[in-house]
Amino acid sequence: MEESTLALKQQNEELRRENESLRLRLTEAQNANLAKESFLSNMSHDIRTPMNAIVGMTALAKKHIDEKGRVSDALDKIEIASSHLLSLINDVLDMSRINSGRMTVAEELFSLGDLLHETLTIVRPQAEQRQHAFRFDAEDIFAESLYGDALRLRQIYVNIINNAVKYTPEHGEIAVSVSQEESDGRCVLVFTCRDNGVGMSKDFLQRIFDPFERVSSSTLSGVEGTGLGMSIVKKLIDAMGGTIAIESAPGHGTEVIIRTPLRFESVRLNTGPLEGRRILIIEADEAMQELYRRYLGEAGLLFTIVPSSSAAVSAITEADFRGEGFSCAVLGRSVGRDGSMFELASYLHKADSTLTLVMVSDLNWGEIEYRANRSGISAFIPIPFFRKSLINGLAHALQSVESSDAVSAVPDLTGRRILLAEDNDINREIACEILSVTKAAVDCAANGREAVDLFLGSAVGGYDLILMDIQMPVMDGYAAVAQIRAAAREDAGSVPIFAMTANAFAEDIARARACGMNGHIAKPIDVNLLMQTLRQAL
Repeated sequence: MEESTLALKQQNEELRRENESLRLRLTEAQNANLAKESFLSNMSHDIRTPMNAIVGMTALAKKHIDEKGRVSDALDKIEIASSHLLSLINDVLDMSRINSGRMTVAEELFSLGDLLHETLTIVRPQAEQRQHAFRFDAEDIFAESLYGDALRLRQIYVNIINNAVKYTPEHGEIAVSVSQEESDGRCVLVFTCRDNGVGMSKDFLQRIFDPFERVSSSTLSGVEGTGLGMSIVKKLIDAMGGTIAIESAPGHGTEVIIRTPLRFESVRLNTGPLEGRRILIIEADEAMQELYRRYLGEAGLLFTIVPSSSAAVSAITEADFRGEGFSCAVLGRSVGRDGSMFELASYLHKADSTLTLVMVSDLNWGEIEYRANRSGISAFIPIPFFRKSLINGLAHALQSVESSDAVSAVPDLTGRRILLAEDNDINREIACEILSVTKAAVDCAANGREAVDLFLGSAVGGYDLILMDIQMPVMDGYAAVAQIRAAAREDAGSVPIFAMTANAFAEDIARARACGMNGHIAKPIDVNLLMQTLRQAL
């Protein structure tokens, strides 16, 4: 009897646990459905908002086609709305790939300085627009060349900083810092972002990494997004073997700390081209001056630091008088964002065309490259810079100037022939229009088969470069490249081939290289990146 009672109790307990488990799973499913419903509602609004701007501004531009000012303003707003719409779509696609198990992280060599510069270039305009006090610091950096997925790291950092910008009321404060620690032979990259924004409740912190969740606050309006960003961030960090910690409280801001272990390459300095050369640094900021003194002084290089343009002219005049002229002049961040930097560069270049001019700035090089080159500036070192990026950047600038003249932002490809494979009529028209400024001759193919036939039907060396779409009818880009590379002719293995496609995930980039392509250009086309690619390849 007792055994029967005990067995019955055990059965009841098991049944109770099963019911509790089912109730819990039902609650989770209901919450997930509610989150998805909210997500679809938000996405309907958030996608329609930029689409409305694109459609409306396109109509206005067509209506006022003869009014250059209004058309220009409409195009600017279309560009902003398109960029926002693209970010929403990317989030949804990233989440889809993660959930399907197809998201991978690369492990390729990259420059920490370039990664941070690109990140800050993206986020700083939004912070300035909201009139935030934005500060960036980098300390204890011993590894500049790291192995990892720079694209995904940038995505993570931009997402975190953008959240800080969005959820911090105007005139707020945002501080970003990067440091490094060594652990088990690896470099642990530590990224910290602090803000004094609206903060988050303990309840929301429990759900912050759940898909489709996003903070709502009565103190902020117009905050848009998929609610997928933090979920994607967490999954990417997990895939990298890293950690993320968040501390926050309503009304007291938020602090996010991300730690990512990465393999690194020892710093190798190319001081040879700088030995015996005198370098002039034009920089008024004392913190920046200290960096120059530390990095250049430790390398035993000859340099002089002056705080202003007038002091620079005086220093150059005196040095020439003594017969100790400068080989290189560095125009630092404090020289001016209002165009005075280019005026100084033009003056120095006209006064001494042998003086190598290097620009060190946190500005977006792609936006100012043409004007900088016209002013005589022949090289660019992005901020933040570290020991290797500064010294090797200066050495490369001197070597490049001595071997050839400074290049133009738009390469002159007169006499060159490009094969463009693109099945979409509008995309083909856009690409041809962009390429027309280079003065290159462009032959077009509507699919991979046509591209192969055009290449094989041309003389050896007839095409200097091929731009290949991936998803095309008859034959896709991968198969087309494979046939071109396998062709029995001298230029089959050497002709530069670049994917120019909307297949823009890390796996797509890796596959493009694996099938024999030299590189990858993602759509929508970044014109500056395309020009840079053409210049380097040709």
